Amino acid sequence: MIFTLKKGIMGGTFDPIHYGHLVTAEEVRDYFGLAEVVFVPSARPPHKIGQKVSDPEHRYLMAVLATVTNPYFQVSRVEIERPGPSYSIDTVRYFKDLWGEGTEVFFITGADAFSQISSWNNPEELLKLCTFVAASRPGYRLLGVENKYQERVRTIEVSALAISSSEIRWRVKRGESIKYLVPEAVENYIYKNELYRN
Repeated sequence: MIFTLKKGIMGGTFDPIHYGHLVTAEEVRDYFGLAEVVFVPSARPPHKIGQKVSDPEHRYLMAVLATVTNPYFQVSRVEIERPGPSYSIDTVRYFKDLWGEGTEVFFITGADAFSQISSWNNPEELLKLCTFVAASRPGYRLLGVENKYQERVRTIEVSALAISSSEIRWRVKRGESIKYLVPEAVENYIYKNELYRN
């Protein structure tokens, strides 16, 4: 099939969204020539069952605040409004249908998350529907995985991935600065809504 357009999906919990996510999405968009990247906050991430996750509405609004200045970035509510667990396969099917057969879909995720893809819901179909971009911090090796799925995965190194959402949550809880780890609007939203305090 000849694709006329390339678009990206970046799924994640985004609790909170940070510069590592934004730099990754922009580098992938630029490198692969994507027309846009859609951020999809997960409502009920299956891999985080039993863990405390912030309200989906907070995470969606922080994603909107973080991406509003980039005309190539959009934020979707598709997983927030869909009942049940948030499975990537359902999201990719949704966007494939929305964008049509002429669009090549790139699914952007972290290399550590991609290394667990065999445990995802319906991974074989997922790999047929889209091209994965596994982003890693410099020096991280995607051992074994890229060989098995070589034709369907691209890897990219992103220095800003040293930033993590869990570290940001801990810093807020301890009263430490998160300035320059997240966009200023996201930082203000976290403090205004007293997120991650307890």
